[in-house]
Amino acid sequence: MADPVKTPPAGGPSGGGEIRDTGLADALSERYLAYALSTIMSRSLPDVRDGLKPVHRRLLWAMHQLKLDPAAGFKKCARVVGDVIGKYHPHGDVAVYDALVRLAQDFAARYPLVEGQGNFGNIDGDNPAAMRYTEARLTAVAGAMLQAIDEDTVDFRATYDGEEQEPVVLPAAFPNLLANGANGIAVGMATSIPPHNAGELCAAALELVRNPAATTDDLLKHLPGPDFPTGGILVEPPDAIREAYETGRGGFRLRAKWEVEKGKSGAWTVVVTEIPYQVAKSRLIEQIAQLMEEKRLPLLGDVRDESTDVVRLVLEPKARTVDPGVLMETLFRATGLETRFSLNMNVLDADRTPRVMSLREVLRAWLDHRHVVLVRRTGHRLAAIARRLEILEGYLVVYLNLDEVIRIVREEEKPREALMAAFSLTEVQATAILDMRLRSLRKLEEMEIRKEHRKLSTEQKSLQGLMKSEAKRWDAIADEIEDTRKKFGDGPLGKRRTETGRLLPAVLVDEAAFVEREAITVILSEKGWIRAQRGHLPPETEYRFKEGDTLHFAVHAETTDRIVLFATNGKAYTLKADAIPRGRGDGQPVRLMVDLTNEDSIIALHVHREGGRFLVAAADGKGFLVKGEDLLAERRTGKQVLVVDPGKEAVLCTPAEGDMVAVVGENRRLLVFPLDQVPEMARGRGVQLQSYKDGGLSDARVFWRREGLSWWLGEKVRTEMDIQPWRGNRAGAGRLPPNGFPRSNRFA
Repeated sequence: MADPVKTPPAGGPSGGGEIRDTGLADALSERYLAYALSTIMSRSLPDVRDGLKPVHRRLLWAMHQLKLDPAAGFKKCARVVGDVIGKYHPHGDVAVYDALVRLAQDFAARYPLVEGQGNFGNIDGDNPAAMRYTEARLTAVAGAMLQAIDEDTVDFRATYDGEEQEPVVLPAAFPNLLANGANGIAVGMATSIPPHNAGELCAAALELVRNPAATTDDLLKHLPGPDFPTGGILVEPPDAIREAYETGRGGFRLRAKWEVEKGKSGAWTVVVTEIPYQVAKSRLIEQIAQLMEEKRLPLLGDVRDESTDVVRLVLEPKARTVDPGVLMETLFRATGLETRFSLNMNVLDADRTPRVMSLREVLRAWLDHRHVVLVRRTGHRLAAIARRLEILEGYLVVYLNLDEVIRIVREEEKPREALMAAFSLTEVQATAILDMRLRSLRKLEEMEIRKEHRKLSTEQKSLQGLMKSEAKRWDAIADEIEDTRKKFGDGPLGKRRTETGRLLPAVLVDEAAFVEREAITVILSEKGWIRAQRGHLPPETEYRFKEGDTLHFAVHAETTDRIVLFATNGKAYTLKADAIPRGRGDGQPVRLMVDLTNEDSIIALHVHREGGRFLVAAADGKGFLVKGEDLLAERRTGKQVLVVDPGKEAVLCTPAEGDMVAVVGENRRLLVFPLDQVPEMARGRGVQLQSYKDGGLSDARVFWRREGLSWWLGEKVRTEMDIQPWRGNRAGAGRLPPNGFPRSNRFA
């Protein structure tokens, strides 16, 4: 009987791979960790030694391989990007070209590593031209970054496909990390380092070389703060700057630089000549214009962009009486003319471990890297000198034994071995002798060889002394840093652009200055239509209403005010003045803005003022004092303030400015009593202001005794100074009013 067919195992030739049971959480965490490490180490965080991310390092290396040195010609950026993504960086061409462009923008990089030719964008935020139109080459700063890279100063590794080699890190004779800064967001961490002045960085590094125990305060004597490529004014307090550099975390407040230009007849404008780092000028102007349209910059009249290759923003005030400092303070608080650049020196150290470093640690890491580069470069040079001296010593043997050497070369079948045996030469020396040209046997050539031998021997002795002495090595590093300081710290490129040492000016700005105030008159008709008209209209103004409607209230206000309405149901309602319909039309029914029933109507309209008080009362004569703040209601349903009895209603809400109260009833009885007899409450029915047998309360007024009691009689105001006949206590019946009191039993 034939054996049964066996199914091959899953991992066999037809299984396609090993199958393992793995928990979903374990599989996800393992893969996410691998992704996070890749993002942190190979994409987002710069190396503390050269301050570069992999894409920037590969860009510089590719351009170096293309021999795009500062003295060479330009090549198309498309060629550079093609080499980078084809040989070293298998990512999208757009991302690589964006990285190349940023290295060439003088408003983005404090010390550009790439010199661009063509449209590389501008400070307005416009995009660069396509890579097929632009050209690039390395700058002198990039040359310093690549200095001695061919002398075994750094390690190389295989590229992603194994066909090429790329540097793990650049020699970095220039302090690029702090000089040009860095920004990046990885998985779970980020970095943000502002640019600094190279001359100041070199001075701080030299301080650290001379005094390895130097503190942050010692370093800040040479490095007062960041130096942004777009200039500006650093207004961060010194203590905050020190703490930021000490911990590696913090931030810097940066303001635009401005000056006042005088005009004719006392006119003036503010001219902004430098804007904060990473703020696009066009978007800044759009932001200012938007805020002006929203009336949130009441002191600013107009903004103009008169920039060429130099920034020039012209700000016109609304009035000559505006203080320039106050105007700019409002703009600093509301616009991008003031920004905060965060400091988070989270970088990869020499062991490729991400961590937050202080200023001292970053400079120390760069100096240690330069020390490693010096040792490796010196070792490489010593090896080259040793090889050359070996060959030169072989040449000298030729000149001392010229005839015998010629005979061996002519007669021996194996001249190399014969030479090695006859003169105790090495294989390298024998090979070099056999490769010599006949013209090299001249006497003059012998003198040149002896001269070169002496020179190399002297250099070898000097380098060996350097390798044996750490102090000499640090002296050599200090000399290199001093050369870098002179090369990049002096001249126009090295001049500090960001002003430091300024404290925030003591300019007091009321928060209300950020909102534009406009005078309006709020008008409410008898039938409940509300509207606002521009300006404070005089009392004699004739208002137009719908047929059969008349004026009920007209009060002066501003667009920033809150309007308090008090209704017959004892509720208070609040409207924002700028929400009231404006124009010459009929306005809008107030019932659409607040929840009023058909039986209720508005009996008082006031502009809310802090600290004000009001006397509220119902038709039955009960009332109390209430604070203006207690009349404010956030909801359109209002706030119940005066609790009225069934069948009764509120009849008044009048300002309580004075020391006496005058109440008059429908029975035409007038009573005057001190205001302090009326309690202050937030809600309730209150106390009896006046007693009645028939009818109820008609009107009430609060007044100052020294000014007398006044009322309107037609178009005239009458004042009664002698109020003693009507004086009494609260809840009294009162007496008939004086002759000439209105028949309507109302004061106004």
